[in-house]
Amino acid sequence: MQQLPLGITLKPGINFEHFVPGANLQALSSIQASLLKHENPFIYLWGATGTGKSHLLQAACHQADKLDLQVAYIPLLQIHSFSAAMLEGLDQFDLVCLDDIEQIAGLTEWEQALFNLFNSLRAGNARLLVAANCSPTALELTLPDLISRLSWGLHYRLHPLSENETVEALLKAAIERGLKMSEEAAHYLLKHCPRDMGSLLDILDQLDKASLAAQRRLTIPFIRSQLKSECIAARRLQTHT
Repeated sequence: MQQLPLGITLKPGINFEHFVPGANLQALSSIQASLLKHENPFIYLWGATGTGKSHLLQAACHQADKLDLQVAYIPLLQIHSFSAAMLEGLDQFDLVCLDDIEQIAGLTEWEQALFNLFNSLRAGNARLLVAANCSPTALELTLPDLISRLSWGLHYRLHPLSENETVEALLKAAIERGLKMSEEAAHYLLKHCPRDMGSLLDILDQLDKASLAAQRRLTIPFIRSQLKSECIAARRLQTHT
C-alpha cells in the first residue's frame, strides 16, 4: 500500500468478496463503481461498530492497489499518534480513505485540514471515501463549511447483518482460514459472544490459533472450552466502548 501512517497496517485478506453485504449491497456497489468506473467521487459511510465500515474502506484500498491506483488509508481512531499535517499532500492520490472521522470533531486544526483536503481532492477529480459512527450533521463539527462538504456525494448508513447473514459471514470467514465449522457452531458463537462482526472475527482468529495448536475441529464443546473467558472479556469490552 502506497500510503499508511507509521505503525499502521491493513488487515490481510480483506476484500470485497469476503464482505457479506446484507442490506448494504448498494453501498458496496457504489464503492466498486467508484474504483472501476471512476463514478461516485465522494462516499460517506456511517453506522454502528461492527457494521463493516472499516472492512469496506480497507477492501477499497486493497482493490485500488491492484488497479495501480495511488491510495492512502488513515485510521483517525489513532489520531493521538498523528498530526493534522498528515492530511497535507494527499490530493496527489487517486483514492483517500479516512476511517473514524468522528475523532476530529471539535479539533479546529484537523477540521480545517480535512476541509482543505476535500476541496483539493474534488478539484483534482480524485476519490474520497470516509467512515464515521454517525451522519455528517450529527458529527458535532465546529466548521460549518466542512459539514456542508461532508453532506455532498453519496451517503450510506450501514446496517448490521441478520442472524442468518452473520452465520453466513462466519462460515465464509472460517473457510478462508482453512477451518471446518458447522452452522450449529456458528450459531453457538452468536448466542454466547458479542454479535458484531468485528468481535466475532477476532474470536474466530483466537479459535483458529487454538484449533491449530490442539489439532481439533471447531465443535461446540471445543469452542466452549477454549473461548468462554475470551467471550466474557469481549462482551465486557463491548459494554464499555
